[in-house]
Amino acid sequence: MLSVDFVTTDRQVYTGEAIMVIAPSVDGQIGIMNDHEPVLSILKQGTVKIKFDEAKSDEYIVTGGFLSVNNNEVKIVADSVESDNVETKSVETKN
Repeated sequence: MLSVDFVTTDRQVYTGEAIMVIAPSVDGQIGIMNDHEPVLSILKQGTVKIKFDEAKSDEYIVTGGFLSVNNNEVKIVADSVESDNVETKSVETKN
């Protein structure tokens, strides 16, 4: 499980656990899962997706910032989150 701390300069966006974080790096989409090697990445405008399990995730639109990963701790500092409207999605799993 990942421990996620997602903030902007003026507020806490999300703090909690997740199984995966997907973010818009300047080098392309980056996906973080448990035991990912340490990384520091600059974020570009796009969508940060935090997956809680296979069926539930939240998405946040960011304008930029950075992401760091170390010892299953993901820290995201966004310049701003364009929408306070968090979209929660359910995904059907196919067996």
